[in-house]
Amino acid sequence: MEDVISAYDFSRDQYLKIFSLADEILKGRKIKMKEKIIAEAFFEPSTRTALSFSAAAQRLGMNVIGFSSQEGTSVVKGENLADTIRMMENYSDCIVIRHKFDGAAKFAAEVSSKPVINAGDGKHEHPTQTLVDLYTIFKTFNTIDGLNFGLIGDLRYARTVNSLLRGL
Repeated sequence: MEDVISAYDFSRDQYLKIFSLADEILKGRKIKMKEKIIAEAFFEPSTRTALSFSAAAQRLGMNVIGFSSQEGTSVVKGENLADTIRMMENYSDCIVIRHKFDGAAKFAAEVSSKPVINAGDGKHEHPTQTLVDLYTIFKTFNTIDGLNFGLIGDLRYARTVNSLLRGL
């Protein structure tokens, strides 16, 4: 597995392969990753993303460790992000990170020898949400190309929109 830091990390063909695999899983294909451990490092609040990663990992047979708030971790005592990531990589096969700072996921990937998945970093990106959004678009229109979209809201700070636009 490679890092998932940006929607730019995926080609059109890779998106389509992921969609095909998702279809197979929904039809009952079993993929088991027993004895694998995913570490979740959620430095800012999350409900849907955190629960989605935990549920998906458990359905694949993985064990889940980590934290959903930096409270109760050594970060509150001054531990820096690099040291936290290095510690977590010693206990896991993959790290999922959500952080308030733009670029935190990329930094974590540079520090870690294990794959890192960006679950949202500041106002920068949220590529895993883009995977879900593009899959939904694909299932609805049977394509992700040649479509017109209108986006509404405070788009400047919307990391989900930043990733979606990169994925489209």
